[in-house]
Amino acid sequence: MKKSVITYLIIFLFSMLLSPVRADVAVLVHGWAANADTWVHSGILQVLQANGWSNAGIVMATAEGGIFHIPGDGTNNNNKVYRVHLPAEAPLQIQAAHLYSELLFINKRNPDDKIILAGHSAGGVVSRLVLVNPNTPKIDTLITIASPNLGTSRAIQGLDIIHDKPAFCPGPGITFLKNILGGNDYQYLKHSQGALVDLTPAVPGTLIGWLNQQPHPSINYHSIIRQPGDELVPTFSQDLNQVPQLKGKSKVHLTSVSHSLNPSDGHLLVNILRGN
Repeated sequence: MKKSVITYLIIFLFSMLLSPVRADVAVLVHGWAANADTWVHSGILQVLQANGWSNAGIVMATAEGGIFHIPGDGTNNNNKVYRVHLPAEAPLQIQAAHLYSELLFINKRNPDDKIILAGHSAGGVVSRLVLVNPNTPKIDTLITIASPNLGTSRAIQGLDIIHDKPAFCPGPGITFLKNILGGNDYQYLKHSQGALVDLTPAVPGTLIGWLNQQPHPSINYHSIIRQPGDELVPTFSQDLNQVPQLKGKSKVHLTSVSHSLNPSDGHLLVNILRGN
């Protein structure tokens, strides 16, 4: 009897050693007029690395459906961070198609790990477009940072600038948008028309209006909200609880910084990630 118990314990221990160790994978999704390096320039990746999250590199899907992966020094570690690269000026559905392919790649490389999406600004909306796709790999948590979940009137102002309608663009106009959003010039703004249309306030017939009526998966939701205000996205629009399908489901985290990413967002992300 004792021999069989010992044999069982040996088999159990070996199975534990051979079974994959479950870890967490954070996927960072940038917003408009940004790219995967935004998370480095803002200091967020460095904060995550200092708190036990390894840099797994950049993942980028091509228009033809291919995938490029630029590995980081923590690709094979537990609790890793991938940064995705999206065509930030493209319509949000196109960006979502890229993110979907990138998530398939990340999930294939980390099949036993929990995936956490963190999207800044428009990246949060793109992340939700992927979430409502029933074929998307299982996502455990969505974190949105200053995201226009109900849209933003700044997108309308940007479109007015493109179409030479300054009378309908109160405020400092294109200079303001360029300085705050990071757009390099008027041409970039023109190339972003599809994205700007998709970011207009949520009403019937708009992309966000449609998205907010779609069933969302039962996962963990977190809204990082700029308060008392944000130059680009109204405070109420940043709250996922304002989305009809997510009312009462998102935890709220208030910050008093500007719309842009900064190291304090990294510390917030660390605290949220530790709770998952």
